[in-house]
Amino acid sequence: QVQLVESGGGLVEPGGSLTLSCTASGLIGSRVAMGWHRQVPGEERELVASVSSGGSTFYVDRVKGRFTISRNNAKNTVYLQMNGLKSEGAAVYYCRATDLDVRADYWGQGTQVTVSS
Repeated sequence: QVQLVESGGGLVEPGGSLTLSCTASGLIGSRVAMGWHRQVPGEERELVASVSSGGSTFYVDRVKGRFTISRNNAKNTVYLQMNGLKSEGAAVYYCRATDLDVRADYWGQGTQVTVSS
């Protein structure tokens, strides 16, 4: 059974930083892309950043230069370092693992990020 466990969310002031972590267990493929998505009430879940099994990264335009996604394959963990958080960055952040070998997507339970002074 695949499990993704996120941590690191919380309350931060505008301009502040947070680092999210997501540790995966039970994945069997050797080609697993990882990503972070966000969702606010009433809106669809949307991609924030992703990292391929080979380490290639992608960021949506609004977070480029402020967010950094990275992964530690030995620990089966993906991170999202978020700097310069803005109020519109408040959302529930979800970790996603795409196992390309078995063609399956897995999601974490989400972690709340609140940006407020």
